[in-house]
Amino acid sequence: MLRHHSALRCADGLRWPARGIPGSERCAHAESPGSLVGVSVDADGAPAYRLALQTREQHIRREKATSNICTAQVLLAVLAAMYASYHGAEGLTGIARRVASHASGLAAQLRGGGVEVVHDEFFDTVLARVPDRAAEVVAAAHERSVNLHLVDTDHVSISCDEATTDAHVASVLAAFGIAAEGSPGDGPLSIPKELGRTSEFLQHEAFTKYRTETAMMRYLRRLSDKDLALDRTMIPLGSCTMKLNAAAEMEAITWPEFAGLHPFAPADQTEGIRALISDLERWLCAVTGYDAVTLQPNAGSQGEYAGLLAIRHYHLSRGDDHRDTCLIPSSAHGTNAASAVMAGMRVEVVACRPNGDVDLDDLRAKIADHAERLAAIMITYPSTHGVYEHEIEDICGAVHDAGGQVYIDGANLNALVGLARPGKFGGDVSHLNLHKTFCIPHGGGGPGVGPIGVRSHLTPFLPGHPAVPELGGGGPVSAAPYGSASILPITWAYIKLMGARGLRQASLTAIASANYIARRLDEYFPVLYTGANGMVAHECILDLRQLTKDTGVTVDDVAKRLADYGFHAPTMSFPVAGTLMVEPTESEDLSEIDEFIDAMVSIRGEIDRVGAGEWAVDDNPLRGAPHTAECLVGEWDHPYSREIAVYPLGKGRAKVWPAVRRIDGAHGDRNLVCSCPPLEAYSS
Repeated sequence: MLRHHSALRCADGLRWPARGIPGSERCAHAESPGSLVGVSVDADGAPAYRLALQTREQHIRREKATSNICTAQVLLAVLAAMYASYHGAEGLTGIARRVASHASGLAAQLRGGGVEVVHDEFFDTVLARVPDRAAEVVAAAHERSVNLHLVDTDHVSISCDEATTDAHVASVLAAFGIAAEGSPGDGPLSIPKELGRTSEFLQHEAFTKYRTETAMMRYLRRLSDKDLALDRTMIPLGSCTMKLNAAAEMEAITWPEFAGLHPFAPADQTEGIRALISDLERWLCAVTGYDAVTLQPNAGSQGEYAGLLAIRHYHLSRGDDHRDTCLIPSSAHGTNAASAVMAGMRVEVVACRPNGDVDLDDLRAKIADHAERLAAIMITYPSTHGVYEHEIEDICGAVHDAGGQVYIDGANLNALVGLARPGKFGGDVSHLNLHKTFCIPHGGGGPGVGPIGVRSHLTPFLPGHPAVPELGGGGPVSAAPYGSASILPITWAYIKLMGARGLRQASLTAIASANYIARRLDEYFPVLYTGANGMVAHECILDLRQLTKDTGVTVDDVAKRLADYGFHAPTMSFPVAGTLMVEPTESEDLSEIDEFIDAMVSIRGEIDRVGAGEWAVDDNPLRGAPHTAECLVGEWDHPYSREIAVYPLGKGRAKVWPAVRRIDGAHGDRNLVCSCPPLEAYSS
């Protein structure tokens, strides 16, 4: 649902377990993965913040992981943080008091008009009892452009928020047949005094300094200047598809017609967004070759969970309760195994060959060992190693012959769109990362949208929702029926503007760019995996392991040094430790790619100088990187010059100044920022 006329809306949050599946009582996002911020120091001793314990749990623990979360809704978290920063403790307290006051005033006038208010104590939501009149009241409010929540035939729920006005409250009272008297926001609060907060909060200067629009604007600009973002340089993160989010695609999400939609608005108020969703579902079916698509999952990890639940429900519906084994190649993304466990499956790992392909002999052996219990295989195509596995149809066929289903991870769909359709070459279900392939912003971790496509036999088991009965028959995986519906206009615009020919051209360009990088850099940094024809897909893995053995220079050194050259680092040590995975995407033109290659070639020259003994392993431009402007003005006692430090390729490329020097990661892991009370506080 997707819109409320005014600021009064229902406040119910909904989440159900996946029915009938052992171990599925946990919501896909119910665990506690989070991002922990550690206070560390940089190479100059200056304070620096760092995401602590950064290696994801699911990559380490895999099938023993307790969480499959990959994409966080971090952009939304940033919005919330800036809202708190602008208002501060005093402002938020004032807003909360105004919200609670409107709710209390509404309740008082309802009681004065003879309406029973169920609760004496509440914050923002009033539950009114009107025997056999609830539908009548809700309809009367609707005529006044206000949506109320019809709980049942006798009860109506009304919620207030910071946008609620006296006029809104008067309209609600009128729907109950009561004339408003005075200002309903002036009465005493209905919050128990013992629940009143006495401790201080939001005392950090980030929440106390910025009280004007000008000050907030400059604060945001200073923060953005610390980022090495796509508006400055290429972000060649392998397996993440960091492509351009065009302004034309982004504009519509600022329109109130989309931004103001409420997830549970009546259907007659949401015809536009539902038409857009229908278009998207149809287009994504055409792109993937599947028969149905649901847009409910809020992230790729949640899509994995939803797709595996569909498979599990399918087997249960056929009486195959024993089919609970999921085969997963050893090269797979860590969320695959974690998602399978969360969906109530057992994980069996399939070996990979030295070239990264799935070992078909081991696959057949595992199928034979688990034939009666085989539920599914999860396979990424192109593979996590960045190559097309030419035996993909054989892999799918072997699993199908044994009665299993094929889950094709859509993380690398940027190499398939317009070229091949997983629903046609053997897949039964796939998740699609709209925040990767289809241009919803991905930087920093979200907001994610991970819809799944399925073949017709799995359609009855797509996620459902009690607020939208026409959705699938399974339990919901997201509180909202269409997930992050307000950002779907981005993907709609991207597909509409590109068209079939443009989408195909984008895939071909991404593949050509990756192969161009692989061919140009292979003599400097060997490309670890290629396909049978010596080509890669949309990304390539550069192997630094021998260089590290010979010189002591690590992938961390290269990644940090790239910042001095004005480039974001590729993905480090995934899926193979000691390597860099590079994905250029279709957004980068040849000149930018050539500059990245020039930077990497120059860095190889610096590594050779370390190997030759010209620079010490612990004091060279790579180990000293990144170099800030501040570090240049102090005493300089390095064997390399300041100019080499900050302008390694001369002054032709626009300079991006890193915000901090090399950060002490271990120090940050040991010094976490935590707002929680000490454990002793819970002892009673």
